[in-house]
Amino acid sequence: MAATPLPIVSPPPPPPHPPNAATIRSLTAAGDHAAALRALSSLSSSSSPGAAPLDGFALPPAAKSAAALRSLPAVRAIHGAALRRGLLYDGPTPAVANALLTAYARCGDLPASLALFAAMPARDAVTFNSLISALCLFARWLQALAALRDMVLEGHPLTSFTLVSVFLACSHLPDDPLLGREAHALALKSGFLHGDERFAFNALLSMYARLGLVDDACRLFASAGAAENAPGGGGGGGVVTWNTMVSLLVQSGRFEEAVGVLYDMVARGVRPDGVTFASALPACSHLEMLSLGMEMHAYVLKDADLAANSFIASALVDMYASQERVCAARRVFDMVPVGDRQLGLWNAMVCGYTQAGMDDDALELFARMEADAGVVPSETTMAGVLPACARSEVFAGKEAVHGYVVKRGMDGNRFVQNALMDMYARLGDMDAARRIFAAIEPRDVVSWNTLITGCVVQGHISDAFQLVREMQQQGRYTTDIDEEPVMPNNITLMTLLPGCAMLAAPARGKEIHAYAVRRGLDSDVAVGSAMVDMYAKCGCLALSRAVFDRLPRRNVITWNVLIMAYGMHGLGGEAVALFDRMVASDEAKPNEVTFIAALAACSHSGMVDRGLELFCTMKSKHGVEPTPDVHACAVDILGWAGRLDEAYSIIISSMEPGEQQVSAWSSFLGACRLHRNVRLGEIAAERLFELEPDEASHYVLLCNIYSAAGLWEKSLEVRSRMRQRGVSKEPGCSWIELDGAIHRFMAGESAHPESALVHAHMDALWERMRGQGYKPDTSCVLHDIEDAEKAAILRYHSEKLAIAFGLLRTPPGATIRVAKNLRVCNDCHEAAKFISKMVGREIVLRDVRRFHHFVDGACSCGDYW
Repeated sequence: MAATPLPIVSPPPPPPHPPNAATIRSLTAAGDHAAALRALSSLSSSSSPGAAPLDGFALPPAAKSAAALRSLPAVRAIHGAALRRGLLYDGPTPAVANALLTAYARCGDLPASLALFAAMPARDAVTFNSLISALCLFARWLQALAALRDMVLEGHPLTSFTLVSVFLACSHLPDDPLLGREAHALALKSGFLHGDERFAFNALLSMYARLGLVDDACRLFASAGAAENAPGGGGGGGVVTWNTMVSLLVQSGRFEEAVGVLYDMVARGVRPDGVTFASALPACSHLEMLSLGMEMHAYVLKDADLAANSFIASALVDMYASQERVCAARRVFDMVPVGDRQLGLWNAMVCGYTQAGMDDDALELFARMEADAGVVPSETTMAGVLPACARSEVFAGKEAVHGYVVKRGMDGNRFVQNALMDMYARLGDMDAARRIFAAIEPRDVVSWNTLITGCVVQGHISDAFQLVREMQQQGRYTTDIDEEPVMPNNITLMTLLPGCAMLAAPARGKEIHAYAVRRGLDSDVAVGSAMVDMYAKCGCLALSRAVFDRLPRRNVITWNVLIMAYGMHGLGGEAVALFDRMVASDEAKPNEVTFIAALAACSHSGMVDRGLELFCTMKSKHGVEPTPDVHACAVDILGWAGRLDEAYSIIISSMEPGEQQVSAWSSFLGACRLHRNVRLGEIAAERLFELEPDEASHYVLLCNIYSAAGLWEKSLEVRSRMRQRGVSKEPGCSWIELDGAIHRFMAGESAHPESALVHAHMDALWERMRGQGYKPDTSCVLHDIEDAEKAAILRYHSEKLAIAFGLLRTPPGATIRVAKNLRVCNDCHEAAKFISKMVGREIVLRDVRRFHHFVDGACSCGDYW
């Protein structure tokens, strides 16, 4: 009988190796900080024979792990263990105390760090470095420099780590740049600015940049030989220095120089890394140099390591999105494998969609972010997606997002609070926006700007200006060591200037202009463009052109604004001449908006042939594809010139049917009203009733056509159709700014405090006009009533009342500036001509379509509007 084989039994596993100091150091170095603290706990509680004792070599790495986990209780436990075992100051150096000093600071307990430092019987250079770093962490810049002086007095040697912290402290003391220069001299004496180690040198470059002494940083970069032969050559030290220079130039707004440094870097054989491109790509966005950004992208694609870098991908996505190339941004995003997409890349793409107004895409990507990829949204994500939530018509749970923010614990984040404020303001709930604003502490300029923007968006212009006054009087941004005043910045001005334009309030606009000059913001291209637009829309075209001419740099928006301004003021020849100058200057390339502005100018001035030439050559000469809005401009040109059949042909043969035809049909309907073409007007109106059944202006224009033709029954049918759909005509409103106050008038209303006086003065003007040959144009009244009743209605139209009020309240000879929310009617246009001649005043009337300058009985539009 065969013997039964013995079962094979695996030997028992060897007993686990007891932890020691080396184990803790290894775990800390590997970033496994929780395991390091568990090993320390096991080591301190072990009583087995042969176990390593808890010594001064185990505690410093353990304190580092506790700091990395931001675990203040763990730091205190290590401190207690060191005290009980007499290890706190044991050994030739106070390594344990030094590690605890740093750990307390990183866990937010600076007083404990300072108390530990004060109790130390002996200190070394590392002790002072730890103290200076801790003080900088809490923005105690002057105390950090005082600690440096004590370090020098005690005779401890400086290190590059000392100087990095010192330069950081000096960079936050802009009122005393001499301190930074003294620190520079100290570094020179210590010999840490030369050689292969570049930490101190790079920190010094950043210090000068933060102090606003960018030219000093450039000279330092060049004089140290970095520009010619960067220490470390193409290695790590060299590329970090070059990166520092590129980054500080970009952050200082010197984008052209940053690009120049990048080119020089590549030419000298220093290989760019991910930080290089992440720093340089924003310069392409600011310079609107898409071709350069694409050149960088091509360089990145040639290098597998760079192409796989998520930080570079984030910068590329941001660059393409800022240049309105969202599809290209999405291609970059999709090229990165899902598992490699870092949070910053998701944020860049979500924000790119939001900035482009592609709100549904932004929300869809936001939903996929956590559901599909497991990436948890951050405060930056929420600040980026909230504007999309507010604007999206598909997304219904707008207020519910606020609850999501609270559940995520993000409601105390200032950036998220600002985004929530913006969301509620866009939804029209200014009370909720103000409640969030009241809860923000401290409020920075972004918080103020967000609420100011909300007021402007909702048309509460006076409230916006009141907030600016409160910002200047009460605004304080509290830091850890000081209170800094919050002052209006370029964003504030860019927000307020459209409000001035909306109200046609040049006096307030001039106040903002003066502030911009005092604060050195008038050379900012965005502020400058907004000022050009504001003056133009307030009727001050000469001032608009003066601001344009003084700007050191103009972008396509600046050119577009002034071309549009000339067109609105009826100066089509000047508008087209400016367009030609723009093309010749190569300062900015025309885009769709440029052509809309130029074509609108041709329409306002009756320049039919020139307008059609621009329309027909925009793609072949300038590479700009005609959009539906551009086609609408061509229809407008032909329609106002009476070439209705050609205009109709463009709509039918050159445009896709559907919503994109709305602007074209609307322009065409207006032309039919002007030329009293009932047949084509009915066709246009029916198309518009299908596409925009709730838009009152379409019904009103058709009523005008029928009324002018004496077809009162059809006019009544249209008015009945409006009532059935619940569509009401927007009431006409005109306003005038006097002494900083806005005075509004409605047709026939008596709500203004001086209404009786205004009506009496209008009565007097009316009789004088009638005596000089004025005849009311009763075709402007849509009701089938007697002419005398129509004339009585026309007498008190809102623009006439605003003009009468201006004549009463302004000195003789002053220009009267009035704005209206609708198109000026024929009768008020004729009346303004008579009044301008009778009183010897210029009257500037801005309606929804253009400007009319009335002087000595004539209008700048030549009665072509």
